[in-house]
Amino acid sequence: MNKSLVALLVVAVLAATGGYFAAMKFTSTPATGLENDSVLDQPRPGFSHLDTAGRPVSAADFDGRVLLVNFWATWCAPCVEEMPMLSRLQMQLAGQGFQVVGIALDDADRAAQFAAELDLDYPVLVGGTDVVLTGKRYGNDSGMLPYSVLADRQGVVRWTFLGALEEAELLEK
Repeated sequence: MNKSLVALLVVAVLAATGGYFAAMKFTSTPATGLENDSVLDQPRPGFSHLDTAGRPVSAADFDGRVLLVNFWATWCAPCVEEMPMLSRLQMQLAGQGFQVVGIALDDADRAAQFAAELDLDYPVLVGGTDVVLTGKRYGNDSGMLPYSVLADRQGVVRWTFLGALEEAELLEK
């Protein structure tokens, strides 16, 4: 691997890790993460991204369900840590109208392989700049990961969270 690619990867990992810990430093309380009130009680923004097989998926595909949109990347350690729990919740709560959708800031092949290794039980969408823009529309002005948004059955945003999710707190929402 050439030296400039290694240097770029090191900078990316350090930036992601540092950004995550910086965000956690500014939380209102350790249990609530960094919430963005600007999108709360607003209609869920639309999105359209390709899934890992190249099929288009839109926000409207999940109308009528409680939707947890989770922005993540394969290189994001806190993202990786929360994903098995999200998959478990998807399996447990799907019959009650709950849907997790992962939107990865990543390469489709890498995200697909990663999702298969973790045996994720929810749709994984992928992209680049388009994912960052969707994240901003969902209130993630910092662009840090992981970032999650919970919308009710009517498509109204009820909760946002920057950082790794805790199962108990998510179930309270």
